[in-house]
Amino acid sequence: MPAFEMAKYSDLTVIIPTLNEKGNISAIVKDLTERYFGVHIIIADDGSTDGTLEEARLVTEKSGGKVVLLNRSKSHAHGLTISVIEAALRTRTKKIIVMDADMQHPISKVRNIYEALDSNDLAIGIRTSVREWGLHRRILSRGINLISYTVFKLRGKPTCSDMMSGFFGIRTPLFQKVIKESRDEYVNEGYKVLLDTLRLLDRSVRIKEIGYSTFRDRKRGKSKLRVTHMLRVLNSTFK
Repeated sequence: MPAFEMAKYSDLTVIIPTLNEKGNISAIVKDLTERYFGVHIIIADDGSTDGTLEEARLVTEKSGGKVVLLNRSKSHAHGLTISVIEAALRTRTKKIIVMDADMQHPISKVRNIYEALDSNDLAIGIRTSVREWGLHRRILSRGINLISYTVFKLRGKPTCSDMMSGFFGIRTPLFQKVIKESRDEYVNEGYKVLLDTLRLLDRSVRIKEIGYSTFRDRKRGKSKLRVTHMLRVLNSTFK
């Protein structure tokens, strides 16, 4: 394989926040590294107790330095948002993509998000079908999404079709600039870092939406979605 192909994605870091994802972490890292030659990966673990850390260490040891483990088990503050923030501040590549470890975000769409960042500041994975969800969860999610979208529109903030997306790409300098200038404005214990970031940007940012319809129930592990998470989304929206 030509050298340029081997390093094609060397300007990309994929941040994967984890909490008790032992059954998924090896599979997602293997898939990413096989599909996207040269990609860098940061596993930002938020204090897993199921063996995820041990599994992640094995993955990093075999990666030749392309996969880094950020162990946050002893950190004072915990949450998906702060895990992503700490990983982003350590990133040295031009582009960042954030995705979940539960295999629900289609790895095939990483390429589309990556390429969209050539001409956009943000590229956001938009769920076009969530029929696998129960009716109650769909109503709750769509209701909160509509509230966030409306509030942001009224405030003159950038918006997207899926305000609660956890699958997005962003240019690293922009992300790091927002974090450093508005660090205290992020809801650390929240789990929608994109929502916080949109709230802190102005409408001039260029956004590309990447639709996907393969969002499905996780195969391994348990969902961490709770009512408290929804309340934190509202906290982020009105902050």
